[in-house]
Amino acid sequence: MKTIKERDREVIWHPYTPMKAWPEAIAIVKGEGAWLIDEDGDRYLDAISSWWVNLHGHSHPYIAQKVSEQVSTLEHCIFAGFTHEPAVRLAERLLEILPGEMRRIFYSDNGSTAVEVAIKMSLQYWKNKGIKKKKLVALQNAYHGDTFGAMAVSGRSVFTEAFADFLFDVVFIPFPAAANSSESVAALENILKQGDVAAFIVEPLVQGSAGMCMYTPDVLEQYFALCRKYNALIIADEVMTGFGRTGPLFASSQVNTTPDMICLSKGLTGGSMPLGVTACTLDIFDAFYDEDRTKMLYHGHSFTANPTICAAALASLDLLLEENCTESRNMIIDAHQKFAAAIRGHSALSDTRQTGTILAFELKTDTASYHTSIRDVMYRFFLSKKVIMRPLGGIIYILPPYCISNDELQYIYACIREFLETAVLNGATPCA
Repeated sequence: MKTIKERDREVIWHPYTPMKAWPEAIAIVKGEGAWLIDEDGDRYLDAISSWWVNLHGHSHPYIAQKVSEQVSTLEHCIFAGFTHEPAVRLAERLLEILPGEMRRIFYSDNGSTAVEVAIKMSLQYWKNKGIKKKKLVALQNAYHGDTFGAMAVSGRSVFTEAFADFLFDVVFIPFPAAANSSESVAALENILKQGDVAAFIVEPLVQGSAGMCMYTPDVLEQYFALCRKYNALIIADEVMTGFGRTGPLFASSQVNTTPDMICLSKGLTGGSMPLGVTACTLDIFDAFYDEDRTKMLYHGHSFTANPTICAAALASLDLLLEENCTESRNMIIDAHQKFAAAIRGHSALSDTRQTGTILAFELKTDTASYHTSIRDVMYRFFLSKKVIMRPLGGIIYILPPYCISNDELQYIYACIREFLETAVLNGATPCA
């Protein structure tokens, strides 16, 4: 009988995977807490929350219970002209905790679609008002998703290269690294002064796929305040940063000026099911609230606000807002800080950075390319230690589920230290 991974090789095309170079996937059959277990019984410590989605641990019994209860009552129904308790309750609870003056929730399927909806809202908002504003502004090297609108507002890279001729124009400003944050803020103001910016979209405080690049709340506040000054809409892409990843529940809550739209996904359901949310202010909603049907938002998904998925999200929120979850996040933050302080300045590292529960280490390499050979070396090394990592080029990062124990964190740190100790200083290539 063929194994799962043998059968997989015959029928599956995996995401972000060079299929010829990586023809065999690890077949996972079970999840428990911070661990994934494969068909051979090997256990892997999930240091990256399975692509940043898992908040409370794999196969969490409380989420499973609530999903089971919901699917036996109402598994799905059309959401155009119909509604149901899980969707309404989830919207109510999200609006209670989101920063700013969010008043409406629009459901979609994932992070990319949540961004896609926000882009459509921002462009049609001005059209419905009869004001000509069509320009979008984003940060260099941003990543907002893989649908076409989300790709357009993402930095031009290997991710978007094949589709460059088909993406609409977006103005990009420099990433606000410590050495050039004032130049980045000035660049945004110069663009906003032209008066034709529809919206500014940003990953608040941390650019995930760009390499866990981090900047300060002070810079984010300056960005948002300028947008408010020059009457441009603000889209906060909190798909990755939401639900406590940066410390507070939402990264945008660390500034005084708040967004007009917030995009959510990933941790929204605790990683159990796909769901996207675009939250907006009443001002945005009112621009579409008209008897003229040309002003409605023409966007929807077959599985919009699926009640089973909304039940999973409600269960995840229950767990997130418990005191012990806050304590767990604080434990992770404290452990990260201590390890970062101990490893900072290591001869194999060019940078160490942390925001909340996210900790990243940048290796000294010959190239910053996403496809640098050191990436595959690191990936294989950590797998050999039964730790799941997906390095971003030469960048190792830890973004764990909140259920992880201090002992499990210490094991991950020890594996990182072992890798660094075997690295050749010039090029960071491990010794044979």
